[in-house]
Amino acid sequence: MMTLEREQNSGRETTSPPAGKPLILAPAGNRSAFFAALAAGADAVYCGLKQFSARMAAENFTPGELARLVTVAHDRGAAVHLALNTLVKPNELDPARSLTVEVVERIRPDAVIIQDLGFVTLLRQAGFTGQIHLSTLAAVTCAAELKIAAGLPGISQVVLPRELTIDEIKQMAAACPRRLRLEIFIHGALCYGVSGRCYWSSYLGGKSGLRGRCVQPCRRLYTQDEKSGRFFSCLDLSLDVLVKTLLTVPEIATWKIEGRKKGPHYVYYTVTAYKLLRDQGTDPAVKKTALQYLEQALGRRPTHYYFLPQRPYLPAGHGEETASGRFVGAVAGGGRDTWLAPRFPLLKGDLLRIGYEDRPGHSLHRVSRSVPRQGRLHLKSPSTRAPAKGTPVFLIDRMEGALVEQIKALEAAFQALPEPPFRPTRKALALPVPIRRRPAARDMDVYRLPPGGGRGRAQTGLWLSPKSLEQATARGCLPEIWIWLPPVIWQADADGMQTLINKAREKGARRFVVNAPWQLAFFDGPATPEIWAGPFCNLTNALSLGVVKDLGCAGAVVSPELGGADFFSLAGQSPLPLGLVVAGAWPLCLARTRPGQIEIDRPFFSPRQEASWITPREDGCFWVYPNWTLDLGARREELRAKGYSLFIRLVDPLPTAVSRKDRPGSWNWETGLD
Repeated sequence: MMTLEREQNSGRETTSPPAGKPLILAPAGNRSAFFAALAAGADAVYCGLKQFSARMAAENFTPGELARLVTVAHDRGAAVHLALNTLVKPNELDPARSLTVEVVERIRPDAVIIQDLGFVTLLRQAGFTGQIHLSTLAAVTCAAELKIAAGLPGISQVVLPRELTIDEIKQMAAACPRRLRLEIFIHGALCYGVSGRCYWSSYLGGKSGLRGRCVQPCRRLYTQDEKSGRFFSCLDLSLDVLVKTLLTVPEIATWKIEGRKKGPHYVYYTVTAYKLLRDQGTDPAVKKTALQYLEQALGRRPTHYYFLPQRPYLPAGHGEETASGRFVGAVAGGGRDTWLAPRFPLLKGDLLRIGYEDRPGHSLHRVSRSVPRQGRLHLKSPSTRAPAKGTPVFLIDRMEGALVEQIKALEAAFQALPEPPFRPTRKALALPVPIRRRPAARDMDVYRLPPGGGRGRAQTGLWLSPKSLEQATARGCLPEIWIWLPPVIWQADADGMQTLINKAREKGARRFVVNAPWQLAFFDGPATPEIWAGPFCNLTNALSLGVVKDLGCAGAVVSPELGGADFFSLAGQSPLPLGLVVAGAWPLCLARTRPGQIEIDRPFFSPRQEASWITPREDGCFWVYPNWTLDLGARREELRAKGYSLFIRLVDPLPTAVSRKDRPGSWNWETGLD
């Protein structure tokens, strides 16, 4: 196993990339990882605070700590990108405002990464002059949408979805507005669901991935018929030598490495590998060395995913465990005498994971002395149940001597810096003017195809697809229908979607619902129709509602993830008429792929026997549904009294093999959104 060589450089280092080449952006969830990124020569480091970070399970940083880290990074020529990339609830606007002022006046990062559009306003009010980057959670998925993103104040960079092919990336780059740049993930963990379109953790237990609290239900064991496996657990993305194709795309300003929950070893090895591939990737010997570094980064088995359209490799459903870490060997012996004969040498301080987190006997083990290959390491489990013979063991972190020395030197530089004082500026939070005149209450049923029979009391919404448009046109009912755009429009489907929207408007469609703010780009031209922001826009506070109002929306359907108290608070602050999904089939997530071992439209079961199913939709996504529906119907009158005016039911056919469960569908109403 390769080991790190101690760098001989001294004095201040510069890590600026060669002219015309992208920055390598490294993750850091704690100080050691931050210093490992600097030691490896990362051009920039991204990290979060202990609030409003989409990786709340990481250690993260206090404002005073991060202010000093920014100084350490700048002294070594590296930039710092701060992730404020979670949704903000209505009652969190004041603390978000205070934190934003501290970010601007004390921390002074080079860039801020956001998901919630309310932060655009907060940063502007606080006087931030650095770059604002749209997180991949904001779900900008096709070229047309970049125009809207570029029009928001301060937005200078967009992080693209991991699901795109190189052809789609190049098409988005070719259409990229001049003042905008793109950022792309090149390495790290993959989520099964599309970023910004996964509610799985929130729907099952209130821990929202859009709030950085995902408990990763997709990594669990599921069963379907006689099969059992981690069907949705993904391999790791690794573009490795394929990154050379990105060097020909000048609009890609940043290569991003995922991993704010990873240790310093992972950060150092991945940064070092991709610097080699970026700067010397034409040298065969250098490429070989870089691949060896990546092999030792202690991640999961790698995949290129969809990057090569001619050779797609699906990341989930491989019928095997996809735990992170490098496989060391299997537990031998039994009872109190359990041991491991490692497949490669272990170093003092190595951290091992024994088994899997959701299996009996799981534990962590810190190696107290070096162990040679095929030597014997005795294992002591803190649990009452020792790991069974054959339990796999993984190396998940290590601290080699050379890296430890570099981290210690940077830690000393950090400790020598005084914590910068901070006297918060008294700046009032400026909210948009709330709406005064609210429309009359109305109901809407949203279908995949036009319903048969006469018109009921509810208005009709229709998911836009070639088939739904054809049937609605034949019936001549388009002027009365609300046309719903899908939550994701992939680059490969964007031209077709534009054609459908144009046809719908030509045939009389007058009202539309967009499910990403960026989809407003499809409505250029005269006679702009009435457009509402839909529930997949993930709008959760008055400031984000103010932004979509400024973009041209006439109303908004707020995120159904919120709790009851949040819904009531938001109603009194909103500058727009509000709607809410109060009933129907809400998806756990949307994904671009189907795991190979899962059959569509058939139930699969969680360890707690919660049933779900997966079905393909016309938008190029697979939708995963639970077998119980959202049901806030009993709260309709309370919501109407508070000011909500549009109450939506999502109607989706239930597969014949799936039985609907009678279970409360209040989602986070009582518990609140975590």
